[in-house]
Amino acid sequence: MKRRALLQSLAALFAARPLARFQLVAETTPITEAEAATLRAIAEVALPSSVDRAGRDRVVAAFVAWVRSYREGADRGHGYGSSTLSAPTGPSPAARYPAQFAALDRAASAHGASSFAALAPEARRAVIEAALNDPQPVQRLPNRPTGANLVADFLGFYFTSGEAWDLAYRAEIGRDRCRTLDGSERAPRAIRASEPRDWRGERGVPQVSASGGFAGTKSPE
Repeated sequence: MKRRALLQSLAALFAARPLARFQLVAETTPITEAEAATLRAIAEVALPSSVDRAGRDRVVAAFVAWVRSYREGADRGHGYGSSTLSAPTGPSPAARYPAQFAALDRAASAHGASSFAALAPEARRAVIEAALNDPQPVQRLPNRPTGANLVADFLGFYFTSGEAWDLAYRAEIGRDRCRTLDGSERAPRAIRASEPRDWRGERGVPQVSASGGFAGTKSPE
C-alpha cells in the first residue's frame, strides 16, 4: 500500500512539471500588433535618421522576437573569461510592458491623438523624453531588456547592437560576429555614407536563435 502511494506521488510530481512549464510559457505576455506599431513609431523618431523604414521595421521585428523568445530560468552558461556559471535568466520583461504601452497611449491622448503612433513626430519625441525621465531619469541604456523602462529597453536593444556600432564608426566592425584571425591586422572596411546597409543581422531575417537576438544583442536565454 505504501509502495502504491509512493508511486502515485512520483507520477503526480512528474505530471505537474510539464504543466508548470506550459503555464510559464502560456503566461508570457506577447507583444501585440498595436504595441508593435507603437515601437515602430518610437523607432521613427528615436533611431538614427540614416536607418530607413525597412531597417526600422527589422529592428522592431527583432526586438519583438527577442521578447517572445525569452525564457525565465534559462541557463546562461559561463561569462566571458569566467570560470563560474552566470545566474539563470530572471522573469521576462514582457510582463511589465503592457502598462508602459498603455501609458504612452494615455500621454498621446493628452495631446489629442488616438494613440501614440498617431502623434506627430515632434509630440512623439516629447513623450519619449518624458518616458525616459519618469519615474526616474534613465542614466544608461541597458545592454539587454529588463522591463524597467520600455523605451530604454528598445533603444538599448538597438544601440548596443553590432549594426549600430558599424553605423556609428562607418566601418564593418562586426563587434559580435565570430571571425577567424585571418586579416585581423587590417582596419575594418569603411562604409560609405551612401552605401546601403544590411540590417538583417547574423541570421538573415530577424529571428532569435540560441546564439542571440538581433545581431549584436544579448541572447534571451
